[in-house]
Amino acid sequence: MNPTLFARLAPPLFVLIWATGFIVARFVAPYAEPLTFLFVRYVLATLVLVGIVTVARMSWPRNWHDWRNSLIAGILLHGLYLGGVFWSVKHGLPAGISALVAGLQPLATGLLAGSLLGERVSRRRWLGIGIGFLGAALVVAPKLGAGGVPPLALGICLLGMLSITFGTIWQKRTGSTLDLRVNAAIQYIGAAAVTLPLVLLTEEGHMDLTLPLLGALAWAVLGLSIGAIGLLLFLIRRGAVVGVATLLYLVPPVAALMAFALFGETLSPIQLAGMALAALGVAVASRN
Repeated sequence: MNPTLFARLAPPLFVLIWATGFIVARFVAPYAEPLTFLFVRYVLATLVLVGIVTVARMSWPRNWHDWRNSLIAGILLHGLYLGGVFWSVKHGLPAGISALVAGLQPLATGLLAGSLLGERVSRRRWLGIGIGFLGAALVVAPKLGAGGVPPLALGICLLGMLSITFGTIWQKRTGSTLDLRVNAAIQYIGAAAVTLPLVLLTEEGHMDLTLPLLGALAWAVLGLSIGAIGLLLFLIRRGAVVGVATLLYLVPPVAALMAFALFGETLSPIQLAGMALAALGVAVASRN
């Protein structure tokens, strides 16, 4: 594919694939414990990527510095972020609130990018971040419900959001020299390493090997862990992390449309307005 064309297609492809993560979570919930599912996903993704690296005869890092940087990125981007979100939902945090908490990432990234990366966040980008957050909030608002919010689950979900924020910044600062496939393989080793003790401490390793679960696992490995994460690393390498993070505002609207198509979930006028605002926010924040 033409490199210029791929660069243009990468952002919408990333949003589309990333949004399927919510669909996968809905599919696997009846069949597997969340951290167990994530651990198996990380291991399989590592094996696939190691196979790709081996066949392509790519070089692994020769110094501990590069290994350390990728392992830390994997722990933050995958292990602690996904683990925190999945654990919180399992322990009573409504999915809508977890999506809203995850939607705070562009705000957190904008606040931290200046001091940690030296990126200047323009007024136009801040305006886009604000519009996008309002849109994402409107999309998930009808799902929030009136029930109580478990404080511990909310806190763990917030820590997960901060984890992917710091992981994105860490990747931008340290992961620009390694081949993306090598980098991703090492990241999943880190994610698996931090998830395994949590599985042993908190779960029984339950997984029903049904066709729905196996299908969801295959997509989680190939589509999400390799496809979406590869696109994320590509986008981080090419652009400012605040701009990349702002793309995540489009994920709740796209996921809501998928749920409407696959599960018949209704879309209220407020949600439709939120989708339009989220798209407007990303468009404003992405302009030079």
